[in-house]
Amino acid sequence: MDRNVVLEAGWGRLVFGQTFDSHEGLRDVLRGEQGGRRDICLYLHDPHVLVASQPQEFFIDPSYTFRMWMHRYRPAPRATGSINVRQLQGHHDAEAMNRIYLRCGMVPADVDVIWDNQRTTRHVTYLIAEDTERDEVVGTVTGVDHARLFNDPDNGSSLWCLAVDPGAATPGVGELLVRTLIEYFQARGRAYLDLSVMHDNAPAIALYEKLGFDRVPVFGVKRKNAINERLFAPPPHDDLEHLNPYARIIADEAIRRGARVEVLDADEGYLRLEHGGRSVTTRESLSEYTSAIAMSRCDDKRITRKVVGGAGIRVPQGRTATYDDDDLAFLEDRGALVVKPVRGEQGRGVTVGVRTPEELRRAIARAGGPDAEVLLEELAEGEDLRIVVIDGAVVAAAVRKPAEVLGTGEHTVRELVEAHSRRRAAATGGESRIPIDDLTTEMVHEAGLGLDDVLEAGRTLRVRRTANLHTGGTIHDVTDQLHPTLASAAVRAAAAIEIPVTGVDLLVPDPAGPDYVFIEANERPGLANHEPQPTAAAFVDYLLPSTKPTPWAWQPPPPTRAEPDASD
Repeated sequence: MDRNVVLEAGWGRLVFGQTFDSHEGLRDVLRGEQGGRRDICLYLHDPHVLVASQPQEFFIDPSYTFRMWMHRYRPAPRATGSINVRQLQGHHDAEAMNRIYLRCGMVPADVDVIWDNQRTTRHVTYLIAEDTERDEVVGTVTGVDHARLFNDPDNGSSLWCLAVDPGAATPGVGELLVRTLIEYFQARGRAYLDLSVMHDNAPAIALYEKLGFDRVPVFGVKRKNAINERLFAPPPHDDLEHLNPYARIIADEAIRRGARVEVLDADEGYLRLEHGGRSVTTRESLSEYTSAIAMSRCDDKRITRKVVGGAGIRVPQGRTATYDDDDLAFLEDRGALVVKPVRGEQGRGVTVGVRTPEELRRAIARAGGPDAEVLLEELAEGEDLRIVVIDGAVVAAAVRKPAEVLGTGEHTVRELVEAHSRRRAAATGGESRIPIDDLTTEMVHEAGLGLDDVLEAGRTLRVRRTANLHTGGTIHDVTDQLHPTLASAAVRAAAAIEIPVTGVDLLVPDPAGPDYVFIEANERPGLANHEPQPTAAAFVDYLLPSTKPTPWAWQPPPPTRAEPDASD
């Protein structure tokens, strides 16, 4: 067996403790951890002794180690649909992996290291799950061959960094990746496959136990650093655990920079951030730096339309409902409408694609009825694009898509919706779920199906009209594709409203093209939905400019620069 074996993984190093002769040598290696990375030492003898020797510096990782003995593994028939598992093929795949890592709250990796490991070594294998219908990467897993890496006398292998895009519509991607990696190493004669999983990751543990993995008494050691802080130290405020994802991402970013975070109201997401002589109160991404005037302009969608339209930004034709024949005349003139409350958020009360008088009546009632102010707008075709503007600059852009499921040929529509809803809820801290209500039932019926019908394999079924995250919508980053005209429209809309932080919603035929219509501006955009773009970092930069974060090993390309367009 080779000695003192350390594998550079790009997000940190894997330190194989059984190859070291002393704890002193391990301590020296672990102290060489780079900033923005997370090293892991596994298989060391007497990990408690190492930690006890330097408790201020190291801790035992609160993870379980599971092992699959290859002679006990039994393959199972798998309906993969449009998912193809293949090996990594270049830097573009490595960047896609990083985007998924960030969406799953994991540490991204240096793409050059990933590609060098795949291209030049025989001991590291990166598998990619690709949705061939959508031409996008939806999952990844890394395998390490211990026998080839350091002549392991136990003839082992290990699994690392299993990650599935939270927006993936196909069930079973994680299981497919795990089974593929098991069979890969089984074919190469390895005796077992190990993996490490956080002790409270119940869905992953359930998957591994279902596949036949056993827990084994193998423990890991990590350094006490900013990335690992939540694993070895209690939260600085108990209420941090009760924050929703939109407030928590801001609190975590501020804490990582050394700012003091006080939770004022966990249920409503109110925080006070302090650093040096500066103190600022926030409610998620809304801060005291947003004026009451700006908030009122965003709150009333009629006012928003007037303000941004006056700045030369394209808005759809619209009117306030009067509950008479004029509403029907507007519907007949425009053909199809969007009906929404004048005030409201998270897609509540919004109906898209109203085409008949009866549909208009139901949509107005859903938006609040005669006792509420309701806005009628012509339906503009296109993709729902959210652009986040912070301090006059585009920080992120993402296409939002309505919830949809992919048929397996085995599961009913209801089962697919419930499974996808569970995955969305798990990925968003419970913020995103697909309700099985009259709108979902209506969409399914329009496709000629019932909720209890089996959806044929490979068929995609849209189950919601709107792309709102809170009803199961998914978000797909397009920051690096954004056309300068769209970036300019978003920046000018924010300037017209006089708001420092906003999410500008546009409908676009293509985010890479110049055409758009403005829909609305949100004064409290969710910053937890735009991975891999550093939205929380940009927000804390704006609030606490004297702080500076520790950079990751990989950063996404910078957003498109907004440029004026004569057509606007």
